[in-house]
Amino acid sequence: MNLGPKAATGFLNEFIPQIQNQAHLEWVIFPPYVTLPAVKNLLEKSFIKYGAQNCSPKPEGALTGEISLPMISEMGCKYVLVGHSERRQVFGETDAQCAEKIKAITDQGLTPMYCVGETQKQRDAGETEKVLQKQILEGLSQWDPSQPLVIAYEPVWAIGTGKVATPQMAEEAHGLIRQTLAGKFGAPRSAEIAILYGGSVKPENSPELAMQKNIDGFLVGGASLQPKSFAQIGLIPL
Repeated sequence: MNLGPKAATGFLNEFIPQIQNQAHLEWVIFPPYVTLPAVKNLLEKSFIKYGAQNCSPKPEGALTGEISLPMISEMGCKYVLVGHSERRQVFGETDAQCAEKIKAITDQGLTPMYCVGETQKQRDAGETEKVLQKQILEGLSQWDPSQPLVIAYEPVWAIGTGKVATPQMAEEAHGLIRQTLAGKFGAPRSAEIAILYGGSVKPENSPELAMQKNIDGFLVGGASLQPKSFAQIGLIPL
């Protein structure tokens, strides 16, 4: 819940020139809903894509405060976040709700970026594997494997806590996710799915994280609010 239309316009005017030579990477920005028109105006002819932070799985109706996928699509979005850690932890979003949204997103012709990850309590209890497998299998229970998908691993315990997931810990979780996808959808399809890391990514820790076999990119939080730091992360070879 950062950067309204005016602030986002200033951000992009500073950010875009810094990544003009990074068109070989896929950049996606997820602004608040009210900021989407300003972002669309600046990015619709750019290689930078943009998406929505959440959606309703319903196409229309008496659902005050919700935003439908046809509306999101009309704004030019290509991606939609699903199950972000804050949606799960603050708003109680479930794997079943995520599954419904993922199906609706792909039915609309958009790409879901599905977020998974364990809390500190779950990690301390040795439940990381069980939690990730449940989130993957239940969240993707309605997903058609012929449709696009991006996974983002967010270790909830490493977001804004001062605790850091080592590259080895991140790679272990990504490997587990890849293995779970392979078991359900087959190894060839699993290998095609990008798995992003989203645990307090910064220019300082991104180089070593990028070297890991199963880390295909980043879901950047706080560092994305500063044009310089966000652009620096993109300079890391993946």
